[in-house]
Amino acid sequence: MSDRSYLGWPFFENRHRALAGAAEDWAGAHLGAVDHAQVDDACRGLVTALGEAGFLELTGAADGRLDVRSLCLMREVLACHDGLADFAFAMQGLGTGAISLFGSDAQKECWLPETRAGRAIAAFALTEPQSGSDVANSTMTAVEDGDSFVLNGEKTWISNGGIADLYTVFARTGEGQGAKGLSCFMVTPDMVGFEVVERLEVMAPHPLARLRFSDVRVPKAALVGAPGAGFRIAMSVLDVFRSTVAAAALGFARRALDEALARVGTRQIGGAPLFDLQMVQGHIADMALDVDAAALLVYRAAWTKDSGAPRVTREAAMAKLFATDQAQAVIDRAVQLHGGEGVRSGAVVERLYRDIRALRIYEGASDVQRVVIARQTMAAHMGG
Repeated sequence: MSDRSYLGWPFFENRHRALAGAAEDWAGAHLGAVDHAQVDDACRGLVTALGEAGFLELTGAADGRLDVRSLCLMREVLACHDGLADFAFAMQGLGTGAISLFGSDAQKECWLPETRAGRAIAAFALTEPQSGSDVANSTMTAVEDGDSFVLNGEKTWISNGGIADLYTVFARTGEGQGAKGLSCFMVTPDMVGFEVVERLEVMAPHPLARLRFSDVRVPKAALVGAPGAGFRIAMSVLDVFRSTVAAAALGFARRALDEALARVGTRQIGGAPLFDLQMVQGHIADMALDVDAAALLVYRAAWTKDSGAPRVTREAAMAKLFATDQAQAVIDRAVQLHGGEGVRSGAVVERLYRDIRALRIYEGASDVQRVVIARQTMAAHMGG
């Protein structure tokens, strides 16, 4: 990334600046030619490499504390270099977030050393065919039976589906209506009745699948947290990782701005650089403004969470909404400034154009974030 001045902002400590530098050096040396042709193999290789480099240590915490600024910095740097590398890193944290925040000592000791070392791949199984953003509408069931729970239902759009060694799965145990009746479980793919029924192909390839659970028997020791606490667990995990989605969008936008600057500084039109056109300067100014504004919202949310706030629902929603929507706009301008080269298959800005779109949907679509922000703002107003 050409602009590193934001690392001087007061949101960061020296350890964060050191991490950003180390991540940038590693990414520059290892992510220049990642082969995405076999996406499963590429993802496994990236998890292994990130684990060997020590960066996955950030994704799991035995003491239940995750440094959100570090997670955001890593996702920003990785996304700037390679979208699949960002995905591989992020899913190790999201997939084990429930264990880091709510797991027992035995659960943490079993799984966190493996996922942090890159020896095991994690997945977060929340979405169902009829319930995406409406988590309280989940219908997958987990029925207590002796010393086990028996799981039945489907999950879909599950990242790392088909290659994960561990799935944190949310199912209805019935302690109450809606959100009050969900619980969280650890499931491994070797359990009888677990099935990957469909692999889902998307415009920016990464491992995605629809999963079916047919009388999957899991021991009670696989229950994460208390029965009926699943909704709170899921929302707490998303409260941490939603800001990191915004950081990934920020990384994509920074790369698009860098590519646009290189293009308009060297491309000639009428015997002068493209940058000399005032309209082009206006585009560059808008892109730079969007990038800095997004960074401020991202790292405000991350700093607030790291400073001890129990929840950062409003801050994280603002960061995700603005950073993802504006990254889409920044990348679109970069494609436009590249002309025909911008839509050539394999061009950097063409890849970014495909990479960014899903971020405006997963972990809470943009319009859902608007609802969250409005409700949080009204609640603060009524409370004040």
